[in-house]
Amino acid sequence: MMLHKVLILSLGIYSLISCTSQKNIKANEEATERIELSESQQKMLKEYPLQIKFNGILEESRCPKGVDCIWAGVAVAEIEISEKAAKPIILSLATTDMQARGYQKQTNLNGYTVALQNVAPYPTAEHGAKELKGNYKIVITVQKK
Repeated sequence: MMLHKVLILSLGIYSLISCTSQKNIKANEEATERIELSESQQKMLKEYPLQIKFNGILEESRCPKGVDCIWAGVAVAEIEISEKAAKPIILSLATTDMQARGYQKQTNLNGYTVALQNVAPYPTAEHGAKELKGNYKIVITVQKK
């Protein structure tokens, strides 16, 4: 009988912990805002008092599709972030993390984590970086720490 009570108590505690963990995971997912921007476009975030502008691509050295390259390359996006009446902050986020070259996919800024998720379109052998200029779109996520 004692074993039966311990088992029931253990299952009850496990259920409570599991529910709390699920709520925390869901809260973190909801707190992450995903935003897509075209070059020169700016948007206000829905969840946070931030305005984000995609100024353009600073570097496009990704290996074009259909071409054999020694290095996969990187795309670096320039993003401008403004919070309320504060002076805008310029960030450079890359498609890959490579600290030795100064590339980072995400950064922490004033209590937020800003991360570059995608840069499109991807260069091809027919359409290189010069032809793509002005047509880039990025996806970034912003999450309050």
